[in-house]
Amino acid sequence: MHLFLTLLGFFLSLHFPQYCAATDTITSRQALVGNDRIISRNGKFALGFFQTGSKSPHNTLNSYLGIWYNNVPKLTPVWVANGHSPVADTTTPELIVSSDGNLVILNPVTTSIIWSTQTNTTNNNTTATLLNSGNLILQNSSNSSNVLWQSFDYPTDTFLPGIKLGWNKVTGLNRRLVSRKNSIDLAPGRYSAELDPSGANQYILTLLNSSIPYWSSGVWNGQYFLSIPEMAGPFVVNYSFVNNDQEKYFTYNLLDETIIFRHLLDVSGRSKTLIWLETSQDWMMTYAQPRVQCDVFNVCGPFTICNDNTLPFCNCMEGFSVRSPDDWELDDRTGGCVRNTPLDCSINKSISKRDRFYPMPCVGLPNNSHSIEDATSADKCAEVCLGNCTCTGYSYGDHGCSVWFGEIINVKQQQCGDTTNTNRATLYLRVANKEVQRLESNRRLIIISVAIAAGVAFFGLLSIFLLLVIKRIKRLSSHRTENLQVGEGIIAFRYINLQCATKNFSEKLGAGGFGAVFKGFLNDSTAIAVKRLDGVCQGEKQFRAEVRSIGIIQHINLVKLVGFCTEGDSRLLVYEHMQNSSLDAHLFRSNATTLKWSIRYQIAVGVARGLVYLHESCQDCIIHCDIKPENILLDELFVPKIADFGMAKFLGRDFSRVLTTMRGTIGYLAPEWISGTVITAKVDVYSYGMLLLEIVSGKRNSGRQCTTGDDYVYFPVKVVNKLVEGDVTSLVDNNLHGDVNLEQVERALKVACWCIQDDEFDRPTMGEVVQCLEGLTEVNIPTMPRLLQAIAGSPHSAFDGYLEQASQEAWKVQHT
Repeated sequence: MHLFLTLLGFFLSLHFPQYCAATDTITSRQALVGNDRIISRNGKFALGFFQTGSKSPHNTLNSYLGIWYNNVPKLTPVWVANGHSPVADTTTPELIVSSDGNLVILNPVTTSIIWSTQTNTTNNNTTATLLNSGNLILQNSSNSSNVLWQSFDYPTDTFLPGIKLGWNKVTGLNRRLVSRKNSIDLAPGRYSAELDPSGANQYILTLLNSSIPYWSSGVWNGQYFLSIPEMAGPFVVNYSFVNNDQEKYFTYNLLDETIIFRHLLDVSGRSKTLIWLETSQDWMMTYAQPRVQCDVFNVCGPFTICNDNTLPFCNCMEGFSVRSPDDWELDDRTGGCVRNTPLDCSINKSISKRDRFYPMPCVGLPNNSHSIEDATSADKCAEVCLGNCTCTGYSYGDHGCSVWFGEIINVKQQQCGDTTNTNRATLYLRVANKEVQRLESNRRLIIISVAIAAGVAFFGLLSIFLLLVIKRIKRLSSHRTENLQVGEGIIAFRYINLQCATKNFSEKLGAGGFGAVFKGFLNDSTAIAVKRLDGVCQGEKQFRAEVRSIGIIQHINLVKLVGFCTEGDSRLLVYEHMQNSSLDAHLFRSNATTLKWSIRYQIAVGVARGLVYLHESCQDCIIHCDIKPENILLDELFVPKIADFGMAKFLGRDFSRVLTTMRGTIGYLAPEWISGTVITAKVDVYSYGMLLLEIVSGKRNSGRQCTTGDDYVYFPVKVVNKLVEGDVTSLVDNNLHGDVNLEQVERALKVACWCIQDDEFDRPTMGEVVQCLEGLTEVNIPTMPRLLQAIAGSPHSAFDGYLEQASQEAWKVQHT
């Protein structure tokens, strides 16, 4: 009986493939089916079948064989085998080693081959292995050095470390990136990234199978491509360019294998670099070329206008509608737009019924124009275009008469005030007469509606104004001339008194995002600083935030609120005047008095104590949200006072975190804020860490002063490296001439680097910061923040990408 079962098992193993366990290899006796997968030995990559997760136009889900990041929860394929031939969800495909030794995707229903490695092997003595690099190789099982096929020779849209982007001169193989068709159809799209086929040592972005680039990297100079000088690291990536008798290619490798780094050519034709952030559980773009989307050739399709300053950036020209809204939803805009009303080329039509032209001012003209030298006026240029049924537009100006035939592509919206763009002009688009009448009718309706609304608004505002005037007269007549006392010593000032105290707001101390600050004196000669808030909406928000926070608390390291004024639309806050201005004036201005190290350390500790009070001692936890040198005021003894609570956020003691719109200043923003996740008081800790680094160095963290030869080093990254080396002297402000307490300097720098860790849980509380600075607790050497290390290497790309993202988020907040 035992012998029978053994023979039966052997027989079944010959006829039925075994499903793969979680190994890194597929053999001839195994198959990959359904949710089976193989995983690289380091656990970084996985190979298997996946679905794009969205319905296709035929209401089916397509399955692909691909490689993705195994430890990234957001499915991110880096290679796809059958992008051009997906498998419908009604079929369960299998990945096997066929009888001829090739790796194939098999349709078990029809037994047809969907995809194959197509090598010249003739027997099935082969195995497929997923390497730690993400490279899938097919090799002879008896000779592992004999690689018959590898996925790195056939990249799709992702440039993984170790891939050779370029040619094998012996076989003629050209390794290049090709964008996807759209976000769910992983077939080859319309853009490619490859080494320049003309022979220049550069790589270019082009339309697929076209040799005319819309962007080029510049020639390799031995260290970097000339158009990308920020590659000259090394930072987290090491680049190399190889050109010999056998091959010519560009490649790179990661210096820190723990970083999940991704470079791809996206659907819309831009080359992008992204880094996975564990804190936000999302990809963050650190680099993109072309820098603006509209520089990609024909990214929006025919009869569209591309505008980098709007979302979406593609819009149809007047008289046109999107050809395929479904494709646009999937980021494939190549179909462009089609006419709402066909053109009528009948010559015998009366002038009033012929096609007409719709002006599009301030656009970058397409390049495929035809010059008409005989047309010496705009009218003649228009007549020439109307006389040809295939003419779709014209432009007339200093360049003479230019006309376009057929589809109009690559039209970019320009700023009308931009005099540097010589290609900017008015394009007259040919549209059907009926369409022009419709547009003009719509315009008339809009004008009438606006006029009616303006009239109603005017009379409404006039009525409100009269009511306010009457109310103000009554209020002024009932008020006493002296100031009113409210709360615990906080004064409700009248506007006229503050106007007098500041000599009609004549001595300006400074200005911020919400208004200006003026110096003044009360009747008892007490110096005050009066902040006048601008903008009814934002001013009111900041006014309420400041009165609610600083108006109800007192601490030696918090600026004192003397009073306020709320007459009419005026919103003014009155503070004690700080004789020594703000911290930035002493750190960053060349003509300022240099602060001694003892004073700087006193300031660092004082600011930390003020934040401890806000975070831990108030009824609600108060998150300041904008800690920076400009908001640290100094009194006559250089005692620091935290100021400007207009962005403060209150967090009840029963809550540990809160979701809020991004606020603060670029360069001091914690990573979790930029990614839009919930925040805690640790965002103040991050900002404080950045502030502490600037107190030590006397310079802006992001300034260009942090260089070694021609290499740029982002200062926070330089600090960690120097701490490891045991050299902190070079990090101190040169203006101190070495007159510092090196033990305090080292302690401050260690604390600062712990404060700016990517993960908020790795940062200390402000209470722990104070203990460390006062020497009550020992501080270990901090780890390198990965985000800072990643953005550090590219002052013109990655760091700018980080700032650009933060700026866009801030812009969204301000316009919400």
